[in-house]
Amino acid sequence: MNGDASDDEVPSLVQPEASAKLNTDQDDEIPNLIATSDETATSKVPITIVTGYLGAGKTTLLNYILTEQHGKKIAVILNEFGDSIDIEKQLTVSDQNTTEAKPIPFVPLANGCICCSVKDVGVAAIENLMEQRGELFDYILLETTGLADPGNIAPMFWLDDGLGSTIFLDGIVTLVDAKNVLKSLDEGYGDEKKEDAHDDHGPLLTTAHLQISHADVIIINKTDLVSEAELEKVVERIRSINGLARIETTTKSQVPQLEGLVLDLNAYNEVTDADLKFASKGHSHLDATITTSTLTFPSLTAEQVPKFDFFLRTILWEETIPGVTEFDTFEVHRLKARVPLRNGRMLLIQGVRNIYDTNEVDRSSVSDDNAKLVLIGRGVGQDCLQTSLEQTLAGTTKTEGS
Repeated sequence: MNGDASDDEVPSLVQPEASAKLNTDQDDEIPNLIATSDETATSKVPITIVTGYLGAGKTTLLNYILTEQHGKKIAVILNEFGDSIDIEKQLTVSDQNTTEAKPIPFVPLANGCICCSVKDVGVAAIENLMEQRGELFDYILLETTGLADPGNIAPMFWLDDGLGSTIFLDGIVTLVDAKNVLKSLDEGYGDEKKEDAHDDHGPLLTTAHLQISHADVIIINKTDLVSEAELEKVVERIRSINGLARIETTTKSQVPQLEGLVLDLNAYNEVTDADLKFASKGHSHLDATITTSTLTFPSLTAEQVPKFDFFLRTILWEETIPGVTEFDTFEVHRLKARVPLRNGRMLLIQGVRNIYDTNEVDRSSVSDDNAKLVLIGRGVGQDCLQTSLEQTLAGTTKTEGS
């Protein structure tokens, strides 16, 4: 990132004419927008984060979505470094009921990555986009740089009051290149030629690990470039890293269906049996860097709910394990939990890094009394986590106020 003062300017909404190419000149006058109705102003807009390593096919997926018939009016936030934003491409989409080309509300976010160097500028740009929303769009796609860590982006939509009041995170979609993803993952493993590829806590995390570990949906692209046996290895490796995500395979970024796969994921609104289906416990023989672990326990009494919350806060905020003095270093990237309560209610919990959200709902449709807490991250498979949780709920581990 260079030191030009213009790098700190908040990007403006670009509303291209249907017949013209996009340009990103900050001095261009923004067209007058359609007046905002009260209903539009108060409703929250879903946002899907599209991430993936360099060359995975993110822009191809974006263009595919924008030209498909799905009935949504989509705004695009494109985060790339410098001049790599493809401003020469005409981003227009046809209304499903007419042949009229519709302009795409577009915010270019260049000169840095939204997960780090231009985070504040990115937040301001999204807030600015929402202020000018009108009736231009009802959905947002955020395409990150190929080097972005989605774990640093997702919490913005929970922590920032401005964003939280107008936008809700619908899900994180990660594209991977079937031909090259295993090589990208193995860059963190040392051998005779890469003596510095380990740190004190094991193999180094690669960008590919981080993007896969935070995903709600993983699309394995370019499957036409690998054999069936190679694809099977890729799926197995990815599943060993993220046991929660839905995995789909495709070529040329053409997904079988958009709704529920890229759009309208509702990944942070509910926790279903399908969400927890592939979660497993313990160390993976395929990839020890990031693993998925499941902690199980019986339904909770009202008195145990604060103890469970204490356990979550301790492992997420303090990165320690209640009642345990010796444990391996760990970090949680993603968590989901479904916890039945004995009063007929149920806790649904979603988390990204050290930020989590708990909702209490009716459990009448769920008869299972077993609770599950699924953790994805580094070092989350150690047995002392399960032991600590059981002792905390039993009251044998000291908690706040006890």
